[in-house]
Formats: sequence, structure tokens, C-alpha cells
Amino acid sequence: MVHRTVPLVLLPAMGCDGQLWARQIVDLGDIAHPELGDLTVDDTLGGMAQRVLAHAPPRFAVAGVSLGGYVALEMIRCAPERIERIALFGTRASLRSRPRSMGEQGLLATAPHADPMLTPIVSGPVQAMADRVGAQVFERQQRALLARPSLTPAIEAIRVPTLVAVGDRDRICMPEDAQALASRIPTARFHVLQNCGHLAPIERPGETTMLLREWLSR
Repeated sequence: MVHRTVPLVLLPAMGCDGQLWARQIVDLGDIAHPELGDLTVDDTLGGMAQRVLAHAPPRFAVAGVSLGGYVALEMIRCAPERIERIALFGTRASLRSRPRSMGEQGLLATAPHADPMLTPIVSGPVQAMADRVGAQVFERQQRALLARPSLTPAIEAIRVPTLVAVGDRDRICMPEDAQALASRIPTARFHVLQNCGHLAPIERPGETTMLLREWLSR
């Protein structure tokens, strides 16, 4: 029996690059064909979504963390027929209580980079990603999040297998925020990663891979 390899688009969080998904790119290689979406050029979620869609396969699965999750939602709103399944890590359902300024957004966005709960093994690569991405890209990504549109049309467009996951120590998207998102998606499975902050793929790579493997097999 020939096993189908699923095209899989991976979208990083703000201030992160492909290293965020490095373990999953390797560990899922037997069942998926992963590629990284570029969220560094545009300063709106719509622009980011259209750029990723322009380079993505005709049909694919998509997984995103935080900023990447919001871009994935915008993609499914724009092109639901192209997306086979969607996984959202550290992604909120509501815009309520969002930061009111780029400064406030920046404080939240850098929280995982300076989180004292991160081990040195994790915090070093996370800071290295932020350094590589750079201040200009970081500013564009902040603008995109501050101006993000209502998520309701995107959430209502989801009819495919969905994973909603969050770290129990996430200070940007609280577990109750992610659970609220999952409750609005009939096809969603909700999972809380223990002893994990905002960047699950690099903080809990094995568990993240396990969740994605199960999601890809649904």
C-alpha cells in the first residue's frame, strides 16, 4: 500500500524563524512534506496569508503558532477549499483585551524570549531566532497583529480536522483563551501541553510532534 505524504505548511510565531519547527520538520518527514511559510515581508495578516497561499501546494495542511495561527485562520477564510486541516498553537479566539499599542504588544510578544521559566537549552535558540529575524521584521509583525481583523469569519469557515493546543504556562494565550477557540470549532481537538509556555514546537518538541502526527492521521 502506497502511503500518501501530506503537504504541510508550517507558520512561525512572531520573532521566530524555521528553527521553531526544526524538530517537527525532521520527525514528521515520513508522513508529511513540510515547508515553511514566510511571514517576514508583509505588515498585514492578509498580506502574509496571500504570500503563503501563493507559494503553497494546491491543497495542504497548515500549522501555526501565535502569529502563525492567525495567518492560518486568515488563509482558511480566504481559501477554505485549499486547506485539508489546521493546527493552531497559542492562538486566541477573541480580540478582547488585546494590547492597545505597539509597545504593549511588544512586551507581550517578547515574553517567551525573556521567560525565566525557559531552560537555557530553549532560551538560547529562541533568542537567536529573534536576533536573526531582526527589529524591522518584528515591527512589521507587531503592526499586523495590532490591525488584525475579526476572527469570526475565519473560525466559522473551518470544516476540517482541527487541533487547538496551548501551553499551561503560556502568558500570551492563556489555556482558557485557546479553549474558547476550540469550543467554537466543531471539528477541533483541544490539548494542553504541561510545563510549556508560548512556543510549544521548541519547548515541547516531542509532544508537539506526537500531536501533529495524530492530527495528520485523522
